[in-house]
Amino acid sequence: MTKIAWLFPGQGSQHPEMMADLLTAYSPAKERCEEAAAILGWSVIDCCAGRIGNLDQTLYTQPSLFLVESLLVDALKERGAKADFVAGHSLGEYVALYAAEVFDFTTGLKLVQRRAELMNAAGGGKMVALMGFDRKALQAAIASTPNVVLANDNHPGQVVISGLPAAVDAVLSKITVKRAVPLKVSGAFHSPLMAEAAATFATLLEACPFQEAIFPVLNNVEPEPITDAALIKARLRSQMTGSVRWVETCQTLAAAGVTQALEIGPGNVLAGLVKRTTPEVTVTNVATIASLESLG
Repeated sequence: MTKIAWLFPGQGSQHPEMMADLLTAYSPAKERCEEAAAILGWSVIDCCAGRIGNLDQTLYTQPSLFLVESLLVDALKERGAKADFVAGHSLGEYVALYAAEVFDFTTGLKLVQRRAELMNAAGGGKMVALMGFDRKALQAAIASTPNVVLANDNHPGQVVISGLPAAVDAVLSKITVKRAVPLKVSGAFHSPLMAEAAATFATLLEACPFQEAIFPVLNNVEPEPITDAALIKARLRSQMTGSVRWVETCQTLAAAGVTQALEIGPGNVLAGLVKRTTPEVTVTNVATIASLESLG
């Protein structure tokens, strides 16, 4: 029997038109946007339209993506769709937990808003995406260099390193890389340098009630399927300082019998990562109501 995973993208997948179809084709979207604006103090619709904020700034990106992806989840569930597993890349993990009914929309959005604020305020770090490298040489360079870590293991040929600028540059000087792209971020996300922000965030996280997941969730820091609420919260607590182990996430899903996945949200970043890691898994993008209805 075919097993299906729902996958949720994170920062980098946003674009100004990502709300357009939902507002015209999905009637609950407008009310949900108003609910979100009351919590956030600003409108995702206005942000996407360029009237306020900057959609590409962490402060605005993360809540906007959470809103869009959660609406697509609701639309899927209304049509009776179910997942065998859920997982999300960085910010996307929060949508995965919403999809698994670990928390409700209001709780999730408040968590994401505070996470975005803390990450946006983080400074003094650097992140660089690497393509075309020798993995053993990279691991050795990181191991011999303090204050830098492998932050995102996206697919066998693409990773992100994160840390103090001098440390990141030192690693780059020790290895041969086909392409190195500095990311436009304010801090060293998914590294121990986020410890202070993570500690502040943990206080809010502890106060939030989590429920048992209705779909098994694969967390970024420990990509194995779980449903236990306490364990999910413990692993989420480690996410801001821990690595996004996406290669292992893909491999675990494939080993569990997943042959089809839905990338629920804008763009097709995760489809590309899955294809390069586990080509036996077919990924279909669900970014609009039209694409959702075409699933049958």
